[in-house]
Amino acid sequence: MLRKDRNHPLPLADALALTKGAGCRLLVNDQSHRAAVQTPAASLMDDDGRIELRTRLVRPMARDTVTLDQFERSHWREAGAEQFGELWEAECANVPQFSESSFHIITGLLLPIWDRLPAANMRVYRFETDAGERVIGRLVTPEALALIHQGLGLGNAPALSSDEAWRAVFERGAVLDLAGGLQLRRSMVMGAYRVELTGFTNGAVAQLKALGLISEIIAWRLRLFVPVAEDRGPAILAAILERHPLLRANARAAA
Repeated sequence: MLRKDRNHPLPLADALALTKGAGCRLLVNDQSHRAAVQTPAASLMDDDGRIELRTRLVRPMARDTVTLDQFERSHWREAGAEQFGELWEAECANVPQFSESSFHIITGLLLPIWDRLPAANMRVYRFETDAGERVIGRLVTPEALALIHQGLGLGNAPALSSDEAWRAVFERGAVLDLAGGLQLRRSMVMGAYRVELTGFTNGAVAQLKALGLISEIIAWRLRLFVPVAEDRGPAILAAILERHPLLRANARAAA
């Protein structure tokens, strides 16, 4: 089924209020004609022990964190409030009122098969479709479909696309088990969610970095992350899945 969610771009007044913080300023992009508020971001240490300075760009529907080197090579420049406001409002006006996404519902006589359904997301939903059909059932995330099919003896579930797998990890906290002993999960690092790859060997680091992953030394330990800025995550995840196919997706247990 398809659902519509209302988009909530950051209002101009809230964006301007961000500039009251230290090190914040208004920016416009000469190439894309977009606006952003530059705010500080935590620095990182790479696997060579070098400190990597970063900055955050707050936009109407996104917050991207980039290195200062990437920022200095970009087309962002400081702007006055009037020009910034015009571009910010224009971008907000172009944001669709709703975003569409697909979802799955298991409905019917659920009690006889309740013990064969995943323990996550046990809430029962009641809703009405645009056609007037009333539905009562449990929401099933794409990463839980394999367990549903296995529990009900329905055969193999449809494979997750890289976009679905990315949303499962980054938005819902699912854990992906990949071939080769790798695991992809959402981790909280320095107060922000990151998508981390674990289970790699030292010999595989160079190959994984060539696919687009970034390495950082945190608490004297090498860690690999899939970049979440600039919508690069799904494409990099697709490259990872080509070499390390998805074995199973473990839905996050309900809190």
